[in-house]
Amino acid sequence: MKFLKFSVTATAVVLASSFAVQALLAQLAPPAENQGISAKLVGALNLRSQIDSIGDRQLRVRLITIAPGGAMAMHNHKDRPSVEMVIKGSATEFRGGVAKDYKEGDAMIADVGTEHWWRNDGKEPAVLVAADIFNPPKN
Repeated sequence: MKFLKFSVTATAVVLASSFAVQALLAQLAPPAENQGISAKLVGALNLRSQIDSIGDRQLRVRLITIAPGGAMAMHNHKDRPSVEMVIKGSATEFRGGVAKDYKEGDAMIADVGTEHWWRNDGKEPAVLVAADIFNPPKN
């Protein structure tokens, strides 16, 4: 009788452990489908009209912070098209003599013909995410 009680108890422990392991594995297993995900296209640029050949180019993503009263100097994108988005604060872009204000969530595209500069007239840092097709300098 003691052996039967031990056997039933041991079986119960093994089954409980098995269910616990299965539950843990189910939590660790990657999902087969997206859950709770949303995606918003910020900007897209057809690279065929921008770049003759990819070569050693990189897809580069940077966080750029412009301090209050700060400015990013005039620059062009003739060799590195980009998509830029303000994720914190606000900033003003100057392009072709036109000033345009951007706030959190606003995005802009800089194609190979873009020449512009940025200024932060706000009281908090402006943070931009800039994704570009960067052509690193040759050593």
